Amino acid sequence: MSTSWATVGTEWLNPVGTRLSLLGRSNHFRGKCDLSRRGFTFNGIVAAGASVMTTSVVAEPSKGLERLPFKPEGYNYWTWRGHKIHYVVEGEGFPVVLIHGFGASAFHWRYNIPELAKKYKVYALDLIGFGWSEKALIDYDAFIWRDQVVDFLKEIVKEPAVLVGNSLGGFTALIAAASLTDEVKGVTLLNSAGQFGDASSAAEGTEETALQKFILKPLKESFQRVVLGLVFWQSKQPARIESVLKSVYINSSNVDDYLIDSITRPAADPNAGEVYYRLMTRFISNQRKYTLNNVLRQLSCPLLLLWGDLDPWVGPAKASQIKEFYPNTTIVNLKAGHCPHDEVPELVNEALLHWLSATITPASSLETVSET
Repeated sequence: MSTSWATVGTEWLNPVGTRLSLLGRSNHFRGKCDLSRRGFTFNGIVAAGASVMTTSVVAEPSKGLERLPFKPEGYNYWTWRGHKIHYVVEGEGFPVVLIHGFGASAFHWRYNIPELAKKYKVYALDLIGFGWSEKALIDYDAFIWRDQVVDFLKEIVKEPAVLVGNSLGGFTALIAAASLTDEVKGVTLLNSAGQFGDASSAAEGTEETALQKFILKPLKESFQRVVLGLVFWQSKQPARIESVLKSVYINSSNVDDYLIDSITRPAADPNAGEVYYRLMTRFISNQRKYTLNNVLRQLSCPLLLLWGDLDPWVGPAKASQIKEFYPNTTIVNLKAGHCPHDEVPELVNEALLHWLSATITPASSLETVSET
């Protein structure tokens, strides 16, 4: 997390990533959230079916909500490709899988898991390289996380599910859903990463010369290691993390010791610095080869966008673009930043629960009846 890298990988990072130079906002929003029988109604806004109004939802976050207990040792572990993967599971019923953003963990869903688990079986996993999962020394790629989620659904969940993702976790949910069209019954994105564009042009490159390969490239990598090592050291300091989070949460009342601890503990892992280097130099630099165009063309399930309209990184225009490209989309606009699930969790919970009950659960029940 450094101002020096504020422009790197802008759509893949959330407040616990590297973009630190953004000016914060201190506005505190209040409002109500009411659900009608046929659609979402928030202070006069209705988002029914695949339609959306332009006004946004406002609220004061997390007052009186149950919170997932913080466990320094983590909850459950699963071995995937020889690596230790952390996950949380709560509740019973139709499975809902939560996927965090860049630099976060399952604990970022602290206010969502208990509420959703009252009606559904909720899983929240840490992507490899993040949170309480192993800081594996591998080549990181969007398809590594896709494969992890796909195998998690097959080996742990073992039945059709809905995927919910924030930022990087949103794009991971999309590409996993595109790979498992029969198993994923719906996807919810909260200020998702990913870009529209031409992947083929990004994949084209020129052949390296001997000078580039044996002299310039090693020098560049050595310089990057030094710079990124300093950046990472600075980024994992608790005071720095708190400052960054407060600058990107529109209402910073949820920036507390719990949240800060959930970020600093994984950063203390001996391999965390090397993982950070690999993420920044290999994955982030190649992000253009993964486009929303290609992924959405393969998607076949309902899509819900719970979008923080005040996100300085991924604004509401992107949500509208996704809906235009993929009409089977419902948008609910929220007066929040990049992580609405933690900033206005009661609104996110209520909208998600309503969408699940109205769109996903009835269809799943009918499929179960028809199979019997």
